[in-house]
Amino acid sequence: MLLLGSESPHVSRESRGFPEVSDGRGGRPFRSLGSAWHLALRNLLQDRVRFILSVVAVALALMLILFLLGLRAGVRRSSVVYLDNAPGSVAIMPPGGRTTSTGSAQFLAPQVADAVASMPGVAQVIPILLTMGFSDLHGTKEVVKLVGYNAALGGGPWDLGEGREPATDDEVALDRILARRHNLKIDDSFEVGGRTMRIVGLSNETASWTGSYAFARKTAVESIVLAPEGASLLLVVPSPGTTPAELVRKLQAVPGTNVLLKSDVMSNDAGVVSGIVDQVILVMVAAAFIVGALVVGMVIYTATKERRSEYGIVKAIGAGNGLLYGVVVSQSLVSGSLGGLLGVAFAFAGRSIVTFLKPQFLVIIEPSAIAVTIAAGLTMALVGGLVPARSAGRLAPADVFRR
Repeated sequence: MLLLGSESPHVSRESRGFPEVSDGRGGRPFRSLGSAWHLALRNLLQDRVRFILSVVAVALALMLILFLLGLRAGVRRSSVVYLDNAPGSVAIMPPGGRTTSTGSAQFLAPQVADAVASMPGVAQVIPILLTMGFSDLHGTKEVVKLVGYNAALGGGPWDLGEGREPATDDEVALDRILARRHNLKIDDSFEVGGRTMRIVGLSNETASWTGSYAFARKTAVESIVLAPEGASLLLVVPSPGTTPAELVRKLQAVPGTNVLLKSDVMSNDAGVVSGIVDQVILVMVAAAFIVGALVVGMVIYTATKERRSEYGIVKAIGAGNGLLYGVVVSQSLVSGSLGGLLGVAFAFAGRSIVTFLKPQFLVIIEPSAIAVTIAAGLTMALVGGLVPARSAGRLAPADVFRR
């Protein structure tokens, strides 16, 4: 029979790495929090290789979560980048039009622009003609968002990295990343919509996974879509003293139009893209979370099973379930916290690699996404520690001493 007061080396608390705990009869009182963290660290470091591998596995799962959230943010950003940089705060579209992300065969007649310009509260009207085109570059079909605009009014490239804006109907300003991918330079020919144009400018911030932007004179795009003097939308600048919301209400009187705040059109554009990619991204995020939780659970459960006899001894000399739960939960939190920090670092490294290899894929890692990812790491750690914690809490000391 084993006596609790004996100093058998087989059950020595100190030799097993456990701190002194009270036997409930006037001995040293429990220090639950400190004892739990001490025991957790000792247990995890018993097998350093397994501990490191578990942290790396959690980090990879969290890296995937953060990277996917960054890719989603990048997709949404690229879907609204043109309107975000275009002038005006009110958008006028053909009847039923609510987004620029879907092609439409409807165009606004030139009389609409004249009617809008004559309305009180309107400072400027910028007609824009948007169309989706395809260009065959080195055997690859590239989607191009061709923007037709009037350089005197605005609506063209907002950041020209090289060259100039188009001045004639046979000139185009092309996205720099698209040009670099296909080794296109200033003065090279570029074919889009069945028309060959000369590249005179290379623009920044105009790449997108849904198609890179190209800018041409509005008259050139009119000839491509066969819509003389037509417009896909009108961007309207309010006069001083007129708010965009007030102007929207006034312009709703113009027949044959749909008048929206430009910010609402941007939200609609982002919503269209989100509807395409969100389901896939969220499923992958859920899968990464489950994998991370399973890894934490497996590691902590194994560590708990291996030290089952030590837990029994601590419980036999007076430790309650709270301390044992604290030990297991602390182990999970250590793995989750370290994995979270490492996962954030992995995500930034992965973004740099993707930006270098595939610059058309924009990955934006926002502070809110980092916070969500770290919270996910702690949550998966707690979820993964549930089964090991229950196993430790249900342990009966008598089962250990019967051996």
